[in-house]
Amino acid sequence: MRRQVAVALAAMVAALVTVVALVTAARSATVAGSSPVTWSSPVTGSARAPRSAQAARSAQAALSAPSERPTRGLFAVATTVVEVALPAGGRRALDTEVWYPATNRSGRLVPDRSHAPYPLLVFSQGYDLAVSAYSSLLRHWAAAGFVVAAPTYPYTAPPGPLDEADIINHPAELRLVLSALISAGRQHSSVLSGLVNAAEVGLAGHSDGGDVSLAVADNTCCHDPSVKALAVLSGAELSSFGGTYFSGPQVPLLVVQGSADTVNVPACSAQIYDEAKGPKYYLDLIGASHEVPYVEHPGGENAGKAPLAASYRRVVAQATTDFFEAELAGARGALGSMERAGKVPGVAQMIVGGQAPVTAGWCPGSPA
Repeated sequence: MRRQVAVALAAMVAALVTVVALVTAARSATVAGSSPVTWSSPVTGSARAPRSAQAARSAQAALSAPSERPTRGLFAVATTVVEVALPAGGRRALDTEVWYPATNRSGRLVPDRSHAPYPLLVFSQGYDLAVSAYSSLLRHWAAAGFVVAAPTYPYTAPPGPLDEADIINHPAELRLVLSALISAGRQHSSVLSGLVNAAEVGLAGHSDGGDVSLAVADNTCCHDPSVKALAVLSGAELSSFGGTYFSGPQVPLLVVQGSADTVNVPACSAQIYDEAKGPKYYLDLIGASHEVPYVEHPGGENAGKAPLAASYRRVVAQATTDFFEAELAGARGALGSMERAGKVPGVAQMIVGGQAPVTAGWCPGSPA
């Protein structure tokens, strides 16, 4: 990942946020103070057995949830695409794919509202990686009972045109997507009507997407108070965003890092983890490179990693699901499951609190 983003571009974030606030709502899902959302027709996914009966989750339920993780199976998963308009200026709209729990009704998958509302997870992809590269992980979260959304950011996803410096705009765009999805959950006409719990919102991101998610969760430049939990997958702090990290209210944090990553080196994740005050968890993937633990068909530096790839992905899928179950859905017993999932000899180790594994070097592009 090329990290030479000019610090001067940080000012663009403030400007974009100001413009976003002036854009009026329109069409089928209205976002107060932001921009219109267009919904496509739902696209059904492969059916899985629905989970056992479980009380509808809400903000109050999350606070008073039982200490043990609820016993349940998996949801069916259906998808839709949301187009979130961006402010004027030539930028493309954000096509945001959404995966949501579904149920089979007369041979057709429809939104499962019997267990709603569900926690919302918004995922940001890495540079020059399509959202579809992460579809297995995103579907895993949705099948576990989350509404999962992933925007395709302009200028940083294939086929291009590509410009990694455009990352400077992404925190404001991620906040726009959050607002749009929360609002859509309140709109009777939208596919997500009644599905989204606005009190249970989590962010996750890989590589550049991890940088963006971290900025929105824990940087004064771009903080969004709706975020209640964060998973950073091989990400970093980025000085070009401006602001300061971890100086305000902090959310529970899961950092995931491959020990052999040469793109976002372990020092980047160590910096994030050591500066955070907690609750915090560090999943160290032993010998993993930059893409192998998260995407289905990694290439480049990941050649030859196939024997461990499936093991890494299983660990990441289970640990991240458990983390969000505990910190968003209130299933505190899931923390024990997360710790067990993250302790696989030769594959992964899980650290709870304390400091990240000792690592040499520094993180390019991060604050000193």
